[in-house]
Amino acid sequence: MIGIFDSGLGGLSVLAAVARALPQADLLYFADTAHVPYGDKSEAFIRERVLIIGKHLVAQGCGLIVVACNTATAAAVAAFRELLPGLPVVGVEPGVKPAAAASRSGRIAVLATLSTTRSQRLANLIRQHAGGVQVDVVACDGWATRVENLRLDDPDFAGEARQHLAPLLAAGVDQIVLGCTHYAFLRPVLEPLVGSRATLVDVAEAVARQCARLAGASTNGSGRLTLFATAHPERLQAALPILGLTCLHDRQTQAARLVMA
Repeated sequence: MIGIFDSGLGGLSVLAAVARALPQADLLYFADTAHVPYGDKSEAFIRERVLIIGKHLVAQGCGLIVVACNTATAAAVAAFRELLPGLPVVGVEPGVKPAAAASRSGRIAVLATLSTTRSQRLANLIRQHAGGVQVDVVACDGWATRVENLRLDDPDFAGEARQHLAPLLAAGVDQIVLGCTHYAFLRPVLEPLVGSRATLVDVAEAVARQCARLAGASTNGSGRLTLFATAHPERLQAALPILGLTCLHDRQTQAARLVMA
């Protein structure tokens, strides 16, 4: 079984990609909705949550774990790998490397939570893979919460997003990295604002390919999906059709369940 977790709904974008890549794998998605969002939490708090959830997923029989949250990956994936050194762990990092490689203008941007923008892991990622381009890092306060509240078609958001994007586009940014898994669900608003001037870069498919490489026996199953949430599992369940993820609903044998962890 493959375990995938996030603070809330954002990791569902990664879950969907993994489900497409590995249709026979049994999947367990864990949403830490009692503590969503992680983006405004301290690294120490996020690290504690990641270790607790990781151990819970192992106890459930997961042989591969995906940290489907950029903020959690930046804050805690190294500590998680130290805790469980024999377990394959796939983190989610902003697509700085592919964005830098694809940029023609020599200028890219990373949209992320406040915690991720301040992380040393993002700074290292930029230094290692984007030395030849200029990188604008933009904290998008409240965007993850907007997805959690399923306020995807709020007309005010288009104006807010335009305020973030217009200066970047005017400066010549041609690759815009979605540095939070929640932001994939904001594409319907972001894409018209960006148009043909820049490409939105998401890493969900790349994460799914990495899972396929590492999964081994975890790919053998009945294609079952289990959803857990630490608060309001009914909201997690209700989000699937709203986010266009009925394909995941079809893999469930029971509704999302509450779990204390």
